[in-house]
Amino acid sequence: MINWGIIGCGNVTEVKSGPAFSKIKDSRLIAVMRRDALLAEDYARRHNVPKFYSKATDLINDKDINAVYIATPPSSHAEYAIESIKAGKPVYIEKPMAVNYAECLKINKASEKYKVPVFVAYYRRALPGFLKVKDLIENGSIGKVRFLQMQLFKAPSEDEKSGKLSWRVDPEVSGGGHFFDLASHQLDYLDFLFGPIQKVKSIVLNQAGLYKAEDFVTAEFVFPNNIVGTGSWCFSASLESGRDTIEIIGEKGSIRFSTFSFEPIVLSNYSGRQKFINEHPEHVQYNLIEKVVQSLKGNGISPSTGVSGARTSKVMDEIVAEYYEGKR
Repeated sequence: MINWGIIGCGNVTEVKSGPAFSKIKDSRLIAVMRRDALLAEDYARRHNVPKFYSKATDLINDKDINAVYIATPPSSHAEYAIESIKAGKPVYIEKPMAVNYAECLKINKASEKYKVPVFVAYYRRALPGFLKVKDLIENGSIGKVRFLQMQLFKAPSEDEKSGKLSWRVDPEVSGGGHFFDLASHQLDYLDFLFGPIQKVKSIVLNQAGLYKAEDFVTAEFVFPNNIVGTGSWCFSASLESGRDTIEIIGEKGSIRFSTFSFEPIVLSNYSGRQKFINEHPEHVQYNLIEKVVQSLKGNGISPSTGVSGARTSKVMDEIVAEYYEGKR
């Protein structure tokens, strides 16, 4: 039985991930930790979790726990991951894997030294709709892939407009701005489809001046087999211009889908136009957590690991490197 403890039982764990740990065969959530003990106790009570802590070290050293889910902001991922690894406990880390690529390498170095596995919550690698896109590519539905175009435009929140800023736009805590939080999912999924990005060029700006982090990014990147990608991310757009699209163009057709809104997948080729459902599960991380549990039980391999997660952080660091030069 894989007995999980969660460090950082915030919003992401309420529905997306937390309940899944006890719904998967050979897995259960037995403890949670939050610095505010009252909030930790409240979470444990509402989710029927037997134990709660206000110190991460106490959870990590709980003899009944044999795997740890780290769901804190990225700036503490490396600290808690390495402490858990040294205690001999595999870790499942929220994305992005760490605040930067250098910290990812420290986590993976500890993983190698202590022979303790690391997994990262890039759950689109295990979702049926995103696996369908991979199948369509691999079965030749659009022929050889030539290039892809990606757009993600969002309006700033009312809190951001009024100066009430979250940790997600504090580079010291998150690594960057919303680009790090959201584009990491997209870039990791493209790594899953096409392999590691080999070359990057980018323009990174802050256009709205609402916070110090970047709010506009445009990038070009090259994958193996000369597949070219372009992406534009704007987090200071109008509500009316909101966009969430990835379109993959091949020699015989195209596939269009969304990353976050789970719109139907659209395949266009010589046979016409087809749509496929991109289902949003109740617990969106369930499928990947199940793969992680199976891997820990010796019954399979997780598609998302510390090695793949670090590659995504490396690419993000390369994209924003010039913008943050001298700022961090």
